[in-house]
Amino acid sequence: MKVKKIPLRMCNGCMEMNPKKEMIRIVKSPEGEVSVDLTGKKSGRGAYICKNLSCLEKAFKNKRLNKNLETNIDENIYETLKQEVTNVR
Repeated sequence: MKVKKIPLRMCNGCMEMNPKKEMIRIVKSPEGEVSVDLTGKKSGRGAYICKNLSCLEKAFKNKRLNKNLETNIDENIYETLKQEVTNVR
């Protein structure tokens, strides 16, 4: 049987490669709107964060999401991500 390749993505917080399904995607749509994409299927430029509060805080402290998505991230996106990370546990 053929072994299926698992897609890996880099976390913007800890900078480690993890399976795509274990991460949260933040997407910037072609219109420039930033949102949290829990399905991983929205169109646009994506950035990934581990489901870990420390990774989320590192990414925001170092402004890695802003650099990766080439835009400024609002506080409400940060709060939504924080709720998602705390609800996972």
